Amino acid sequence: MTSQITKTVFVAALAASIAWLAPTGSASAQEIQITGPLAGAPAVRRLRQHRVGRVQLVVPTVGYTLQDEFSRSLMVGLGAHVHFTDFLGIGVWGAMANFANAFQIDTDLTSQVMTNGQTTERNRLSMPSNEGFGSQVARLLGLASVHLIFAPLRGKLALFQGAFADTDFWILAGFTAAFVEERADVEDGSVCNGTTSSADCLNTQTARNTRFAPAPMIGVGLNLYFNEFLGMSIQWRAFPFNMNPSGTDESGQGADGGPGGGFPDNRINGDDQRFYFHHMMNIGFIINLPPEIQVSD
Repeated sequence: MTSQITKTVFVAALAASIAWLAPTGSASAQEIQITGPLAGAPAVRRLRQHRVGRVQLVVPTVGYTLQDEFSRSLMVGLGAHVHFTDFLGIGVWGAMANFANAFQIDTDLTSQVMTNGQTTERNRLSMPSNEGFGSQVARLLGLASVHLIFAPLRGKLALFQGAFADTDFWILAGFTAAFVEERADVEDGSVCNGTTSSADCLNTQTARNTRFAPAPMIGVGLNLYFNEFLGMSIQWRAFPFNMNPSGTDESGQGADGGPGGGFPDNRINGDDQRFYFHHMMNIGFIINLPPEIQVSD
């Protein structure tokens, strides 16, 4: 009996060893061929194409600049986009700041300087008077841009499972023209020498120059389509360019021509400008033309 059990165990162990040492065969799979009504069918049927072959008017757009040091801008404008496909198009956009600067939106920092700032012999050119500081800070007048729009994502949003809206997420890149108003150049700072600010010195604080600043523009946005004709656009845009936001003397050269050694250089000009990454949020009302959308097969 014991011999029979031993023989059985030996045979089982031998079989397991052979199976373990045997070469492994390569695995193979057979491609599944889809037949019937699904064969060759697109990934999505009856796709609602809100962009292709249409003009998209965004009127009006209302925006607000963010993180400005001394003065912010309420931007009101309009935009138009033409789409070659449902994901690619070209557009233009323009906006005016504070209704042609009919009013100003100063930051708390500007208010603090106007209230608590002190003018001394050393900073008299930079700030002839603290009360007039708001007159010398740089302000945005308007923006105009041309850009490409790429919309890689689309879908639907639901509000409490009761209201639904088609949506798409888009990216833009292009060129913008920024119109900026800054303190006028003061090439001879000696007008502000002395223990008090003369009338000529005070006049330099209110004198203004307007210039055009070219800059790249980037942005992202989300469009919500309430129906085939109307929708809403939420946008973020950024446009970096140089400016002197405070209108103060920020530069200087040493005797060797190197920067910084001769600060302040007793002048107000383009050398005092610094690089700023300006950005803003926009919201706009969308009108699509023609009113009917295209629907894929």
